[in-house]
Amino acid sequence: MISPHRTAGPSPFLRWGAAGLLPLLGLAIVTVIGSPLAFIGIQAAQTSWDQAQRLLGRPLIATLLWNTTALAGAVTLATAVLGFGAAYLVERTDLPGRRWWTVALTLPLAVPEFVRGYSWISLTPSVHGYWGAVLVMTCSLYPLVFLPVAASLRRGDAAAEEVSRSLGQGPLATLRRVTLPLTRPALAGGALLVSLYLLGEYGAFAMLRFTTFSTAIFTQYKLGFDAASASLLTLVLVLLTLMLVTLEAGAGRRGRTVRRGTAGRSASPVRLGRGRLPALAALSVLVGTALGVPVYALVYWLFAGSSTTLPQASLLSAALTTFGYAFTAALTATAAALPVALYAWRRDTLFARTLERAAFLPRALPGIAVALAVVYFAIRCAQPFYQQPPMLIAGYVILFFPLALTAVRATLAQVPPGLEEVARSLGSRPAAVLARVTLRLMLPGLGAAVAMVGLTAGTELTATLLLRPTGTQTLATQFWTYTSGLAYGAAAPYAAVMVAMSVPPVLLLTRRALGPNPRTENR
Repeated sequence: MISPHRTAGPSPFLRWGAAGLLPLLGLAIVTVIGSPLAFIGIQAAQTSWDQAQRLLGRPLIATLLWNTTALAGAVTLATAVLGFGAAYLVERTDLPGRRWWTVALTLPLAVPEFVRGYSWISLTPSVHGYWGAVLVMTCSLYPLVFLPVAASLRRGDAAAEEVSRSLGQGPLATLRRVTLPLTRPALAGGALLVSLYLLGEYGAFAMLRFTTFSTAIFTQYKLGFDAASASLLTLVLVLLTLMLVTLEAGAGRRGRTVRRGTAGRSASPVRLGRGRLPALAALSVLVGTALGVPVYALVYWLFAGSSTTLPQASLLSAALTTFGYAFTAALTATAAALPVALYAWRRDTLFARTLERAAFLPRALPGIAVALAVVYFAIRCAQPFYQQPPMLIAGYVILFFPLALTAVRATLAQVPPGLEEVARSLGSRPAAVLARVTLRLMLPGLGAAVAMVGLTAGTELTATLLLRPTGTQTLATQFWTYTSGLAYGAAAPYAAVMVAMSVPPVLLLTRRALGPNPRTENR
């Protein structure tokens, strides 16, 4: 994860918060967000040592470990290569239509992973197993690498690259020795996001008939009703996540620092020459595979008919329900992330750093584990909310709080602390500075945080299947019902609406992540 430079010294309202309510509020929020880890620990503790040894010693565990790590390794490597290569072509070369390519390369984020799996399976059932999972997940997740690397190249100072070229180094040598090390933190952060998504994904792998830890955990919870065994498997998944976070932190520290701000110079574009046609062909194949296949599949099944023996459901009702739950969860998660980000960003203490890092741990948990934790605590501590809308909203907030926290932190980094000092010197109270200055400056970024969480929550499947109130259907659950019955035509409208609803947030996030291009766009 990329950590921008912290501002020098705490701002006035945070001096007030550090001594009073802000750290307590942040601790309370992170405790709630981390409650699924307590549930997993409680369930795992119910397993005796002999039972744990028998479970973890089964050949199936070795198979799950190999499948999960092999898939994560292959997809992370493929997305790193594709994401970096596409970002370099768009940001550092004279590729025609760079602005158009930026949008086209990012739009695959609007297609949920399980919808992409449905697209391939419904067109050609031969896409399944390990290689099918590699293909589908690579097409889904490479934008998670493309966006941060493109942002790093666009905003970074290209002086080192210019010096390398002036010393006689060719484009490839400069790329390998200068550009790649400069973007290593962004590349490592994007690769970590890809790996975390792979560890927790269920729907796409279930469609592609590929077994990983997440699908095995869902089977233990949903079909075997064995919460203790599933919790042990989830602990293994958490350990894998901690290893990935440690590796990413090391890779990011080894990267060089890219200077930010107006002082940085943009690089003159590398001329592709005869390589222009192959570059355009490569990007066309990538976009065609990642975006063209799902769009073609949806259009095909929309016109192929929607006959099914399953009962029909209201598309409009499912869309409104999805939007309502996703938007409410997005607002709640963003509001909850604000005090944690405010305290952790400006108070560079061990407690603040620990609090912030602990908030990211639930991102490693499968949706099924978070859903069962919400059910567990609702039955014991909040029975009136059992099988009610707040349960589903709570599940979304816990699952996607790290996304909101990341977006809020990035927004907070853009707020000049000097403005807060000026407002305080004019006699404003710390709370007034927060409300009238800081939050107003953060509003565009907070909107991006709401869009990011809403986009992800609107297409969440696994936790929704367990936490939705009885009789409630979202676009994702109705889509899953039809695809489980092989009614691909009936499922297509729900998938199409999910994709259409995801496009505006993706475009907003792209604009926020990359910002304006300092170079003159090709006309």
